[in-house]
Amino acid sequence: MTAPTPRRALLAVALAAATAATLPGGRASAASSGPAAAAAPGAAPAPASGAASAKTVDNRFWFSYAHWRAGFHQGTTAVGGARPGLEIKTPAGRIEYADPHTGKKSTWEYATWTSPVHASTVPASEAIASWNARTPAGTWIQTELRGTYTDGTATPWYVMGRWASGDGDIRRTSVDGQTDGKSTVWTDTLAVDAPTAAGGLRIKDWRLRLTLYRKPGALRGPTVWLAGAMVSHVPDRFTVPASTPSGGAHELKVPRYSQETHVGQYPEYDNGGEAWCSPTSSQMIIEFWGRRPAAKSLAWVNKAYADPQVCHAARSTYDAAYKGCGNWPFNAAYAATYRQLAGLVTRLGSLTDLETLVRAGIPAITSQSFRSEELTGAGYGTAGHLMTVIGFTAAGDVIANDPNSAANPAVRRVYRRREFENNWLRTKRYNAAGKVVSGTGGVCYLYGPIRPSAAQVQALRKVGVL
Repeated sequence: MTAPTPRRALLAVALAAATAATLPGGRASAASSGPAAAAAPGAAPAPASGAASAKTVDNRFWFSYAHWRAGFHQGTTAVGGARPGLEIKTPAGRIEYADPHTGKKSTWEYATWTSPVHASTVPASEAIASWNARTPAGTWIQTELRGTYTDGTATPWYVMGRWASGDGDIRRTSVDGQTDGKSTVWTDTLAVDAPTAAGGLRIKDWRLRLTLYRKPGALRGPTVWLAGAMVSHVPDRFTVPASTPSGGAHELKVPRYSQETHVGQYPEYDNGGEAWCSPTSSQMIIEFWGRRPAAKSLAWVNKAYADPQVCHAARSTYDAAYKGCGNWPFNAAYAATYRQLAGLVTRLGSLTDLETLVRAGIPAITSQSFRSEELTGAGYGTAGHLMTVIGFTAAGDVIANDPNSAANPAVRRVYRRREFENNWLRTKRYNAAGKVVSGTGGVCYLYGPIRPSAAQVQALRKVGVL
């Protein structure tokens, strides 16, 4: 079972202190006038409306040569080729960075790129950034996001992550304690503190700022291939309307890995395998796409450990501030370190969206939380857990590779459609103590080739990612 983490505990406290009508914008909740604020556990889903539902998610990512040429450059330049990106051309200056997790102080050259302003199609209460980059030894990047509120004021430049693929130069980290009294960064999620139902404060537009760092005098620095964000305002809800199965079974052949195989291994990375649901799920999909870490990347792993690539994934996604491997964008960025792979974090609106992707050959990693009785056959409850959706049965039930399994052969599970759907898409739930806590509202990771097939492009467009 995936144990609760410091971030989830912090959010639980915030949510418990909230009023029934308004949740603080925590890890994965957005306050709204969603159905039945006082709904009881197990309440029937709200009926689907005959009218088209309002859009709740807006994705914007920069990744092409034209994208990188746009925006404001301070020492950066767009580079073309098979995978266009952003690099340092002439450093804009030098800074000293004191790593809060090692105490090490180092001097770095840097250059920055600021994106054009993106006017969101959704007045948003949350934002989650994603980035894909190459950071050779002696380099790292920082991603920041600044939004404009609907009252015309602006947020600060919030740090959404300080990241490197390795941990030899800096410790990969989120930044705690960022708030302006109107919004707060909770590890990887920027959330408006009180986006009330009627005319509440939201984020109407936003931009990113990327800072690329390298050791002074170095000839090359990092390369950023993709950056952007998903912003959203998901209705506040205990239950979601039931979707209709598309009909016909479909299952992808995704490798199976158990996090439980690694219990007790490398406890410095979030207490070992017991909490490695996110990197374990990431590794499954990375290998589905035919990628694996090189032997030299695994040389540090104890030779007696099975599936050393899962240990490598845990180390490569570990967030030193969060003290865990479940930072959503860090997992997507890790996936994109593999040859010709891209990764991002988004939200989907229904199991129909998930079926659309799976039928196009794109598995997805979903984030959900539930009591043990809320997911038949799981055998556990969790404050937050990642698993890989690999298919659907003819009846529409979900086929998932659930890393919270005793061993690799037991990872494949079939979960009841209605239970899985509600657990994943709701934003509010009751925990075992009867307190209101948050749900993720449909968060998922999507990894795939940088040149998807025509059918995959069509599917990604259909669900609003492209």
